[in-house]
Amino acid sequence: MSNIVDLNNMPSMDELFGTATIQPQTKQSENSIVKAKIVSKNENGVCVDLGLKSEPFIDRSEFKNFDEIKVGDEIKVYLERLEGENSAPQVSVKKAEAQESWDDIVNNHPEGSVIKGTVTSRVKGGLIVDVGGVEAFLPGSQVDVGQVHDLEAFVNKELDLKILKINNDRKNIVVSRRELLEAERASRRATLLEELQKGQIRKGIVKNITDFGAFMDLNGMDGLLHITDMSWGRVTDPHTVVQKDQEIEVMILDVDRERQRVSLGLKQKEGNPWDTVEVKYAQGTKVHGKVVNVMPYGAFVELEEGIEGLIHVTEMSWTKKVNRASDVLNIGDEVDAVVLAVHKDERKISLGLRQAQTNPWELIKEKYPKGTRIKGKVRNMTGYGAFVQIQDDIDGMIHVSDMSWTRKINHPSEMLQKGQEVEAVILDVDAENQRISLSMKKLTDDPWQDIQKKYKVGDEVEGKVTKLASFGAFVELDGGIDGLIHISELSDDRVSRVKDIVQVGQTVKARVKNISTEERRIGLTMKTDNAPSAESASKSTAGATFTSTPADVAGLGGLGGILDDAFKKADTDTIEINGDAPAEEEPKAEE
Repeated sequence: MSNIVDLNNMPSMDELFGTATIQPQTKQSENSIVKAKIVSKNENGVCVDLGLKSEPFIDRSEFKNFDEIKVGDEIKVYLERLEGENSAPQVSVKKAEAQESWDDIVNNHPEGSVIKGTVTSRVKGGLIVDVGGVEAFLPGSQVDVGQVHDLEAFVNKELDLKILKINNDRKNIVVSRRELLEAERASRRATLLEELQKGQIRKGIVKNITDFGAFMDLNGMDGLLHITDMSWGRVTDPHTVVQKDQEIEVMILDVDRERQRVSLGLKQKEGNPWDTVEVKYAQGTKVHGKVVNVMPYGAFVELEEGIEGLIHVTEMSWTKKVNRASDVLNIGDEVDAVVLAVHKDERKISLGLRQAQTNPWELIKEKYPKGTRIKGKVRNMTGYGAFVQIQDDIDGMIHVSDMSWTRKINHPSEMLQKGQEVEAVILDVDAENQRISLSMKKLTDDPWQDIQKKYKVGDEVEGKVTKLASFGAFVELDGGIDGLIHISELSDDRVSRVKDIVQVGQTVKARVKNISTEERRIGLTMKTDNAPSAESASKSTAGATFTSTPADVAGLGGLGGILDDAFKKADTDTIEINGDAPAEEEPKAEE
């Protein structure tokens, strides 16, 4: 067999392929969208003809509707590389769709335009949104007008969005929902500002609560519901009246169109309870309420929502002096009281706590009539008297002038001590002014009533010196009666100082020189000459006056005037006697 080939007798290429012709290869470029024809399909995917040497395979996961496509269908693919693995072109249906979507966004939806999008997932800082087949980023701050605490709630929701920025190089888009809401809100606000009028009732949603009130969304703009306009009653915390996201009806109180502010009221929807307060809470009405506030000067009691009355500390007890309201009442206490006064214009009601109870002073008046003898302890002393306990917290007062028939008491401590038990007589019970007057001296008869039976002018008496003054010495006689020995009556000789003659505590003898039952005074003398007669003494008690001669000083008439001045000025400094004053000034009083 010969292996030699006769080249002259070989058929031409045309003869070998018959009438077949070679088509020129279609020119394709990478990173572009091209058309492809499905030439085969199996359960894993399809092969497509791009007009290139190889027919690339596309996995079924690239198709949204794989079951619907068939051989012969023309589709668009994204040509990434002319030769990929196995020298076949690398193509993608998804990327083709994404590129077309991107081109559509760039060409038909520029920055600032509005587009619909569906939230697909939540990521750090915001949400991923599918806008026309392209993923866009929706920052958390752009989701709503206010702060959003739960971004997950927006997943799978379709939203109207505004395109804020498109970056062609990085193929990303930033969108905002907030800007659309704010624009819509501004439009509604302008319309609402024109519609709102004082007195209108509007529905609103509580958006935010502060210490001073609540901000409400009126479907277009915010209004402030101040804490003072929430209730006619006392509100310390707005949370006790309204809750966040709560829908309520409010009244428009004021509209400031220039500053775009609206004032709202909740309590104004109801009638003002103070309009009928004078009828409902007339003076003398017994009421029941709860203590809602306590101040040092009194307690505020809520009678009903919006109506409070004040119980002043002076109206809390019949018997005790209440310095602070908190000593008697506390917040939350329920009390019975009596309306004392109503001031509608000032929105004030005065209440009395003690008036709702039996007045113990009225019982005291019945139990202790005038003249009743009582025993009690001295609880307190002042400059003008001593307070003695009669019953529980009720005291009576013994005035210094009612402590002794015979002695002039300057301070109760001269006769009494705190805690000492004393006996006294009821002089008067003044239930209205809550006063009881007592007397110690009326436990015995008035010794001055029979003084002229016991002492007569000229009688010689003996007594103890109890007090020295610049004008003389006071001597306590039998029965506790004080007599005065004037300085001019201490000696037959001229006396310059009382203490040169007598001392406190010294027992002295003297003669009665003058008696005045009306003035409750006895004048004594230690002189040995000019013993007074009963007739002259009687004249002196009738009001004889002192003359300017020294001789008259020793006379009865002169002594009457001297004693009169001396008793009146027992607590003053030196008394001058018509030029016959002591040579040296004496102390006011020596005991």
